[in-house]
Amino acid sequence: MAIDQFSFEHQASCSHTHARAGTFHTHHGRVHTPRFMPVGTLANVKTVTPAQLQDTDAQMVLANTYHLHLQPGEDLIAEAGGLHKFMGWSGPILTDSGGFQVFSLSKIRTIAEAGVTFRSPRDGRIIHMPPEESIRIQNQLGADVIMAFDECPPYPAERDAVEAATHRTYRWLKRCIDAHQRHDQALFGIVQGGVYLDLRRTAAAQLVELDLPGYAIGGVSVGEPPELIEKIVQATTPLLPPDKPRYLMGVGTYREMAQAIAAGMDLFDCVIPTRLARHGAALVQGERWNLKNQRFRRDLTALDESCPCYTCKNFTRAYLCHLIHSHELLAYTLLSIHNITELIRFTQSIREAILQNQFAAKFRKWIEPSSANG
Repeated sequence: MAIDQFSFEHQASCSHTHARAGTFHTHHGRVHTPRFMPVGTLANVKTVTPAQLQDTDAQMVLANTYHLHLQPGEDLIAEAGGLHKFMGWSGPILTDSGGFQVFSLSKIRTIAEAGVTFRSPRDGRIIHMPPEESIRIQNQLGADVIMAFDECPPYPAERDAVEAATHRTYRWLKRCIDAHQRHDQALFGIVQGGVYLDLRRTAAAQLVELDLPGYAIGGVSVGEPPELIEKIVQATTPLLPPDKPRYLMGVGTYREMAQAIAAGMDLFDCVIPTRLARHGAALVQGERWNLKNQRFRRDLTALDESCPCYTCKNFTRAYLCHLIHSHELLAYTLLSIHNITELIRFTQSIREAILQNQFAAKFRKWIEPSSANG
């Protein structure tokens, strides 16, 4: 199922790890990998305008099928000219299928081979979501990359339940492929399997046979300890095709991204930067700072003097502390701008290190096993 408009160009490899640098070509532009992707669930990255987002060096952003189906509806977005025009973002967009949200946010749901039936948390109506419906919605939304509808088992879960969900995800994927109508959208499959590495390996082998434009590892960062995420990624990534982009869903900490990049992953997303911002926290060179803290009240230095973002170039820690204590909305915008820039810069610096074959040396402290860091 190769799609002409989409290709992954391999540019360099690390001689000590499986890390790689490349470029993912899409209908709306290129994504230089490895790359962190900001999350814009409801067709906006919270508190940040598209112009501000562009200044963070964001290339591909995410939106969510589940949430956009509930509000405002895919029909309206299609009428507006598609997701790019609707949200004012000209770069690449990826839509998640909504599978994770159905299983994590919907209190009343029924899972069957036909699909999932759930009660909308917005207005209480009963919604039936077969895999074909998720693809129909994503075709209307018009993102560059769309995700197959999958069953995301929780953690912890019994092996039998995870095995059943993994097999169902594969059967649903084949239905997604049959339902997919647009050649200007790349459909990625998702490797599930919980914490059971043999299930992950079997799922990856099955998906690879389908020759999809890209592959994702899903069902991680759902409550399991970091060392298990590391093992899942290390066991699964080598089985994915080297000529296709690889996306680790829902992961965005320094260590988790660095370890996944060392295993050969390319793309990452997480709500961490904007969620932390809304709680008055900043990411500074891998550390999490609470700007509510009184130690920042009279600190007239930049948040991070090495950071080129708008926030760090124009405002002090004291000013940010003041905004947070005053409950000013500008605080959330300024911290979001910085936090997004921080994670994108981290993956950019890793890319540059891979291109120079210095990744293993420069990022050693981040790629050490999680157990070695307490």
